[in-house]
Amino acid sequence: MRLRVGVVGLGSEWQQRYRSALLALRDRFDVRAVCAEVAARAEQVAAEFDAAVVGGFRVLAAREDLDAVLVLAPEWYGPLPILAACESGKAVYCAAALDFDPKRAREIKRRVENSGVAFMAEFPRRHAPATLRLKELIATSLGEPRLLYCHERRGVAGENGSAVRRRRCPDSIRDVLELVDWCRYLVGREPHSVLGVVHCAASGAEDYQMMSLDFSSPARGQSGPLAQISIGRYLRSDWREAVSFRPPAHLQVCCERGVAFVDLPATLVWFDEAGRHLESLGGERPVGEQMLMQFHRAVTSLVLKTSDLEDAYRALRIVLAARSSSESGCRVLL
Repeated sequence: MRLRVGVVGLGSEWQQRYRSALLALRDRFDVRAVCAEVAARAEQVAAEFDAAVVGGFRVLAAREDLDAVLVLAPEWYGPLPILAACESGKAVYCAAALDFDPKRAREIKRRVENSGVAFMAEFPRRHAPATLRLKELIATSLGEPRLLYCHERRGVAGENGSAVRRRRCPDSIRDVLELVDWCRYLVGREPHSVLGVVHCAASGAEDYQMMSLDFSSPARGQSGPLAQISIGRYLRSDWREAVSFRPPAHLQVCCERGVAFVDLPATLVWFDEAGRHLESLGGERPVGEQMLMQFHRAVTSLVLKTSDLEDAYRALRIVLAARSSSESGCRVLL
C-alpha cells in the first residue's frame, strides 16, 4: 500500500535524511502536499515530488487525499499540526521536538490516544545500526549494562556564546529527549530517579547540562544501571580545531562482561575477555529510511501502535524532572 502523505516543516535534516528517504521509498510514500514557513523552499520541494504547496498546516491536515502527516520540523507550529492531524483522523510521524509544558504534553497524549490514529515519534538513535548491534551484544556476549555515559559536545555561535538564546531552544530539548530515550531503550526499564545539573555562562545562556538516571529498583532491594547524560555548548564554533579535537564517543556502555563504545550511526568498538572487536555496520539501510518504513508498517498494520507516544511522553517527564532537580539541588523520584 502506498501512503499519501503531507509534509509540514522542512528543517535542517530535510536534505540529508528525509528527502533521500522519501525518494528511495517512493513505492511506499506518495508526497501530495507540502507546508513550510519559507514559501520558496516549499515550492521547490513540491515541484520535485509533484505535490501541491499548501498555505497552512490545518488546510493540509484536512485534505481528503492524505492518509498521514509528516511533521518534520517544529518551526513556529509547536504541537498544533499534531492536533490538527488528530482532528482529521490522519496518522502522524513526528520528528519535531516535543517541547511542551507537562500539562500540554498530557493533553496532546490524550488527544492522540482518543483519536485512534497511528503515531510515531522519531528516535533515530534507536534505529542506528550500531545501536541495534549493541542490543544484540547485550543479550549475548556483553551482558546487562551497568554504567552508561552519553556525551554530546556542540559548538555555539558568537563570542563567548552570546548568540545562544537564553531560553532553551527546541533543538536542545530534542537532543536531551533522544539521549534519555536511548538509555531507556538500551537498559530496557524505567529509571527510578534523576539528578540534574545546569550551568550557565556569564551571558546567562545554558552552556552545559547534565543528568544522572538511576535505574535501581529500591522496592525490590535491587541496585541497577546508572546513566550519565550530558550536553555541552561551551566551545565557540569559530574555534574549529577545538570543536573537532578528540570528540568523545556518542555512547560508552560498561556491561557485566565487557565494555562498548558507539559512534553513530554505524561504528561499534567493544571489548571482552577475547580482546578488541571493531564493527563497521555501514551496509544497513539509512536511518531515515528505516524509520519511515517502520511508520509505514504502523499505519498499514491492523494493530494500532502508539508506544512511541508513550516513550516520548516518559522521556519528556524525565527531562522536566531533571530541570526541577537542577533548580532544587535534590534528586527527584520518578
